[in-house]
Amino acid sequence: MAENAGGDLNSNLLHAPYRTGDPQLDTAVGQWLRWDKNPKTKEQIENLLRNGMNKELRDRLCCRMTFGTAGLRSAMGAGFCYINDLTVIQSTQGMYKYLERCFSDFKQRGVVVGYDTRGQVTSSCSSQRLAKLTAAVLLAKDVPVYLFSRYVPTPFVPYAVQKLKAVAGVMITASHNRKEDNGYKVYWETGAQITSPHDKEILKCIEECVEPWNGSWNDNLVDTSPLKKDPLQDICSRYMEDLKKICFHRELNSKTTLKFVHSSFHGVGHDYVQLAFQVFGFKPPIPVPEQKDPDPDFSTVKCPNPEEGESVLELSLRLAEKENARVVVATDPDADRLAVAELQEDGHWKVFSGNELAALFGWWMFDCWKKSKSGNADVKNIYMLATTVSSKILKAIALKEGFHFEETLPGFKWIGSRIKDLLENGKEVLFAFEESIGFLCGTSVLDKDGVSAAAVVAEMAAYLETMNITLKQQLVKVYEKYGYHISKTSYFLCYDPNTIKSIFERLRNFDSPKEYPKFCGTFAILHTRDVTTGYDSSQPNKKSVLPVSKNSQMITFTFQNGCVATLRTSGTEPKIKYYAEMCASPDRSDTALLEEELKKLIEALIENFLEPSKNGLIWRSV
Repeated sequence: MAENAGGDLNSNLLHAPYRTGDPQLDTAVGQWLRWDKNPKTKEQIENLLRNGMNKELRDRLCCRMTFGTAGLRSAMGAGFCYINDLTVIQSTQGMYKYLERCFSDFKQRGVVVGYDTRGQVTSSCSSQRLAKLTAAVLLAKDVPVYLFSRYVPTPFVPYAVQKLKAVAGVMITASHNRKEDNGYKVYWETGAQITSPHDKEILKCIEECVEPWNGSWNDNLVDTSPLKKDPLQDICSRYMEDLKKICFHRELNSKTTLKFVHSSFHGVGHDYVQLAFQVFGFKPPIPVPEQKDPDPDFSTVKCPNPEEGESVLELSLRLAEKENARVVVATDPDADRLAVAELQEDGHWKVFSGNELAALFGWWMFDCWKKSKSGNADVKNIYMLATTVSSKILKAIALKEGFHFEETLPGFKWIGSRIKDLLENGKEVLFAFEESIGFLCGTSVLDKDGVSAAAVVAEMAAYLETMNITLKQQLVKVYEKYGYHISKTSYFLCYDPNTIKSIFERLRNFDSPKEYPKFCGTFAILHTRDVTTGYDSSQPNKKSVLPVSKNSQMITFTFQNGCVATLRTSGTEPKIKYYAEMCASPDRSDTALLEEELKKLIEALIENFLEPSKNGLIWRSV
């Protein structure tokens, strides 16, 4: 093992006769203690070593994070498979190496770096510190860095990459994950998140330069280097100016009597949503005081994910009742996703699902486009997009109205890169979404954006209010015109990767080897698509049109009754997710019947395909 530079204690630990006895682990421990200059995380590894915790040491040090649907994401803490100072330095060194290979003008164009408000005292780790270290690695190599001087919404980073013509962007965030997590999200020069093969190539480059370079730990460079610029004012004002492109009724907004409540879920959203409402002509939304300011502990919610519904929106709803506000908008901690709730006549709150909001956004963006164009505007040039696990409602609207609808793999990175292709071919994209409350109105940003979506929802509600129509009533009108799309999405927790693998392998070899199921309980299956293996029984050549995604599990079943159900693993959390939707034609309007059929199908799906009790799956706690 190379000589250890960690002081006497480490020296004694490492050279004691009871070293771990595992040469691979010994090497990893030695590397960590030599390379890590963060006293807190170094101490975590020393303590594990001192206490002979070899299994935990192996878990922390003998594997590396991989890029998922949202870049690198893991818990904060010591170890090569966690987010910490050292792994962020290593990731940035790998990024530097790859970008240098890809762009001859890398050192002229530079990189954008942003961060949210997460942090963990026990590891002396915060998004801001990790962003500074990201910048330091690049500045030490004479790369210009646009480092935001304060926390920003995630969409500001891809927006800045495009506006400043940078080669890439890094956002330090774990979005709506639990408070223990953090992440490293990478954007390409297009302003879209990286997709294959960039992710694989960056990982290779990270593995080739794991030892910190001279200067990589020098975060003073952030204060002293002339190559560091702060893009905050410029980007914020340009972003707000671009918002005007998706505002259609500013005057009406300025006169509305509707009141709105906004929660920023202890994250970055407050100031930016206030500004966005101002751009749209609204009075500022009423902030939830307890959740307005950043708090890395997310102390008023059991989990910082507004998608969890009424249970996590409690403070917002109570404030709205007190303030006589009918609509609540909640941005997640990095403000790239949006939850919406509306008070109903009977005093209950309707919390919209991502798929329901998409039906409203799809109707609204197309309606506004149509009204803003003269009669000769070409509807055939218009596109909307959704991920394949999201509602097919946009497909139904597109079929009836004559524009194009396309599906992508799950993850907004696929949507962003497809939008870029369409724009380059002269097409216009009005709206794109994923069911997990990720929306993009217009194309100023090529990623989901909760800030702009919040302003658009407010405008939609204010417009409908002039006709005495609520958001929920309008949703019914959309379904009556284009067909009811009733969906349910939920998940099971599973912490054992082998169990997850065996669940999906069983589906691929159901009644006999290499045979997918033909029934799920009593429900007949019409088609099966397996994106993991690239199989699709509905295609003449049996090959999936969507690209193969080997490192995640995803199988979709289309049933004879019109239901579509997908089982997949999460790219960011230990979950098996299921998505099921009943897509009815406009003539089938008995919602109770459709809901009952969907409920029975989901029960069959869980019982026959996931087998939670046999596999020890943990049901989502509601």
